[in-house]
Amino acid sequence: MDIDGARAALDARDVHLHDVLAACAIAGCVFAATYAVLEQGLTTYRVGSARAESQQAARAALSRMSLEIRNAGRGARSTAPAILVAEPSRMVLASDLDDDGTTGGRGEQITWQLVGSILRRNAGAGAQPVVNGVRALELRYFDGDGRATADPLAIRSVEIVLLTAPDGPESRHPRGTSTLMTTRVRLRNR
Repeated sequence: MDIDGARAALDARDVHLHDVLAACAIAGCVFAATYAVLEQGLTTYRVGSARAESQQAARAALSRMSLEIRNAGRGARSTAPAILVAEPSRMVLASDLDDDGTTGGRGEQITWQLVGSILRRNAGAGAQPVVNGVRALELRYFDGDGRATADPLAIRSVEIVLLTAPDGPESRHPRGTSTLMTTRVRLRNR
C-alpha cells in the first residue's frame, strides 16, 4: 500500500469516528431529555398519590367521627350527657344502647383520641387505629347558642379540625401533600 492510500484510509476512518461521536452526543441529549420527562412524571404521580391518600384518610376519619357524634346520647332512659369527656384532642361519647338507664355496657362509651400520629377509637375492646398519618386533631365544643363550652351537659355541637398527611416521611415538595378538613356536627339526641 502506498502512502497516499494509507492516508486516505486514515481520513475515511476519522470521518467515521466523527460521525460516531456526533451520534453519541445526540443520543445522549435525547436520553437525558427522556429521563427528565420520565422523572417529572414519576414525581407528579407520587405527589398525586400522596394527596389522594391524605384526603381519603381525612374523609374516612371525619365521616366515621361525625356519624358517632351525631348519634351520641341515644337511649330513651339515658340521663347521662352525650359527651362525657370534652378535651381538645380527646372525647368520650356515651349512648344507652340497651336502654338500661346507664352507659356502662359494652360499646356504650366510645373514646376518640390522637395518639402520636394515629387517630384511635376505643369502644371497649382497646384503642384501635382508625387513620394513620394524622398531624393534628382539634375538637371544639359549642352550646345550643353557638358559644364555646367545656360543660358536657351543655354541648350541642362539635367542630372537628383534622390535618392528615401520607403515612411516611414528610414531602420535600413546596406545596406538600397534607390535607386540612373541618366539619361541625350537631348532636341529634340532645
